[in-house]
Formats: sequence, C-alpha cells, structure tokens
Amino acid sequence: MKKGLLAAALAVMLTLTACGGAESERSAEDLPRLVIASDNYKPYSYVGPNGNLIGVDVDLAAEACRRLGYAPEFCQIVWENKDTYLSSGQADCLWGSFTMTGREDLYQWAGPYLYSRQMVAVRANSDIHTLADLAGRRVAVQATGKPEALFLTSSAPGVSQVEAVYAFSTMDEVYACLRKGYADAIAGHENALQLFLDSSPGSYRMLDEILDVSQLGVAFQKDTHQALAQALTQTLAEMESDGTTRTILTRYGLDADRALGVTP
Repeated sequence: MKKGLLAAALAVMLTLTACGGAESERSAEDLPRLVIASDNYKPYSYVGPNGNLIGVDVDLAAEACRRLGYAPEFCQIVWENKDTYLSSGQADCLWGSFTMTGREDLYQWAGPYLYSRQMVAVRANSDIHTLADLAGRRVAVQATGKPEALFLTSSAPGVSQVEAVYAFSTMDEVYACLRKGYADAIAGHENALQLFLDSSPGSYRMLDEILDVSQLGVAFQKDTHQALAQALTQTLAEMESDGTTRTILTRYGLDADRALGVTP
C-alpha cells in the first residue's frame, strides 16, 4: 500500500518545479523570486486538473507576492524533509497549512494568517465517539505534523494513551490507512479531513471534540528574512482586512469565519 502511494506521489512531484531549480517563465522577469515549499495537502496546496498547484495557501501566497513585488515559485516537497529545504536554501519558506502554535521559536514566522482546528476522523461504524475513546487505539497521522506531536507526547486534552501512532509522509497514505482498517482513527486539519469524508459520504465521520486549535503561519529559516517576514505579516493582515482572504477561503468552500477566528 505504502509503496504504491509513494510512487504515485513521486509521479505527481515530477510534474512540478523542483525547489531551487530553474526559474519558471514569468511575466515580470526582473522581480525577485520567492521559492515557496509545501506538500500535497488539499485544500491548502494541491495539484489541480491542469497540473498546476492550486489551493487556499497557493492563492494567498500568489496575491501576497503580487502586493510585495515578488515572483512566487511553488514546489512540492516531502514534508518531513522541510527543514532541510530551508537550511540548504532550496526553499525560502514553508507555506502550506503549517501550524506555528508551539513552534514560535523554531522559525522566523510571518503571520499568523489563519486558524485551523485539528480533528479526528473514524469509520462511520466505529465505537469511537470521544477523544477519550482513543485510549488503546491505533491512530494514523502525517509525519512531523501537529497531531503526531500531540499523540506521541500524550499532551492532547482528554486523550489517553493510544496503542500506536502510525506516521506517514502524505495524507493520502493516512486516509488509506483508515480505509484499509490498519488504523482505528486518523487526525489532521479539519478542512482536509472534511474533504476525505466528502469523498465517500456515509463511510466516515468526524468526532465532535476538537483535538487542538492552532494558528497557521509562513515559516522562514530562523534568524533570516526578518524584514520580509514582517512585510508579509503586514500584507496578510491587509488581505484579511480588505476581504481578499475571505474571498479565497470561500472559493474553496471553507468556513471563512472559523478560519479567520471570528467563530470558534
């Protein structure tokens, strides 16, 4: 299962611009380039029907770069290798539903610009109905993501010790793990899990309890790009204020009030 999914992911990645690779054609050749790295995490950043990266974060990044006078270059990476891309200079920043809450001292951040709820999904006929019911169960998550840290450290409120935490490179592998019955539950960003539930109506459900609420940000290598991070933070705030962020969220079917922290 895992090998097949990894092969499919590699095939998709080969259609995209590699981080730090040759610059793609742009209408403004003289603009400074900003290499933005993410993984395939729908609806934030993913490959669209035409083979181009699309998503909430892609659209937000494109508009923010336009306002700041940068030419964005998007690339997809293996998420658990993200720090290597930053430290090597292959990518300037990480922008793809990346939780800054609890990681404030690890990177140079721009933001926060959105809120995200970390949730848990199970099969529809599962006897898991609360976070407490996860005790002694197997949970699948994306490697190096917020849910992995919560489960490995048993720091999520109301969650007892789980039996095992399976960490995968991609969310597609996480979904497959639940689909095949290798895991009893999966965890991730609410909007990503909702798309998985919508893909097979009636087969899965989300628990009512919230695993965690986090703020999303744009991560640069620590102690670098201070001026750019500050300018980007201001630009993202202006985009929220003038309604641009809300329009993009709505375009992808997200609850804008919740994503912007207006409602819990």
